[in-house]
Amino acid sequence: MKTTRPTWVEISQGKLRQNYRRLREVAGPNTELLAVVKANAYGHGLELCARTLAADGAKWFGVTSVEEAVALRAICPDQRILALSGVWPGEAEWVVDHRITPVLWEPSQFYLLEEAARQRGLRAGEVAVHLEIDTGMSRQGVQVHHLERMLSRFGAGSPLRLEAVMTHFHTPDEAAPTESQVKELASAVEIVARSGLRPQYLSAGSSADVLSQSTKTVNAMAEKHGMRRLVRPGLALYGYAPQRGAGGRLEPVLTWKARVTAVREIAPGTLVGYGGTFTAPKTTRLALLPVGYADGFNRLLSNKGWALVRGQRAPVAGRVSMDQVMLDVTEIAGAAEGDEVVLIGADGSERVTAADIAEITGTIPYEVLTSIAPRVPRVPVA
Repeated sequence: MKTTRPTWVEISQGKLRQNYRRLREVAGPNTELLAVVKANAYGHGLELCARTLAADGAKWFGVTSVEEAVALRAICPDQRILALSGVWPGEAEWVVDHRITPVLWEPSQFYLLEEAARQRGLRAGEVAVHLEIDTGMSRQGVQVHHLERMLSRFGAGSPLRLEAVMTHFHTPDEAAPTESQVKELASAVEIVARSGLRPQYLSAGSSADVLSQSTKTVNAMAEKHGMRRLVRPGLALYGYAPQRGAGGRLEPVLTWKARVTAVREIAPGTLVGYGGTFTAPKTTRLALLPVGYADGFNRLLSNKGWALVRGQRAPVAGRVSMDQVMLDVTEIAGAAEGDEVVLIGADGSERVTAADIAEITGTIPYEVLTSIAPRVPRVPVA
């Protein structure tokens, strides 16, 4: 359905391709990239981003759930799709039927997938799975002292094949994982090698690791055991580095815009918005935008955030409402109804980034981007 409410998100396909190519270049020829497109491609639009990356040569995609993977399979019939958060009752058949590669770590997940594969008449080793190792995050993954028992599930005749050993480092916002996690991963890989299994990939590392190339130890680990390194960048694909200043040639892919729907002048002392938290210090001009916290414009930006009007910063005046926000445009000459406003992005020499908003609201850029509501249309641009 066509939307006419004047707020939208522009997704630069050119910048997305540029970021992907940059990450591929930095990762090097011996490392494969898995493009993480979970959570609606970090708020950028799953279909638009997946099609763009697939056309640029992406072979692997990562999503959160089997449900997301099924939706992605309808968009990308040929790419490998990794479901990062396990398999639950009722999903194993989807994994088999839609050629999804699941991350497993619990015996119950193995059982569900084995039963579904056998019901479909699949032969030994036809279903590739990635086994997650808990190296210190205490979230997902088999603990190393239980690993040998889990590896026995890949015995002769099993329809499951161990394609990759993977882990999740608990410091993705830092340049390198902890030494203890790398040691734990090394112990797990040695146990896998002694079992006689020969996984094709060692999957470890996200955006920070790709950008810093800090875990040369993991590269050496993969090479020693005849595995190929698989890394899983997410945030960097969309133009943001986990650490400020580490992005190099990355470019933000998303620009969020709106139009001024009305402008009014108020007298000194006039209260503005719910709760009257802003009082006009002088004769003040206010611009109304059709954007609020239901769209993902965080309520914590009330009286703190800003947007760009005619290339200048316009501070938020009063509380952010569910569907509207007001900007103080007193100092912006000529600001008028219909003006294009940048909520995230650049306008001339000024810019407001997801990192800026995260700093004001006490969160991280990931949350800022993924909080932009589905009701805000994503529009492809060059």
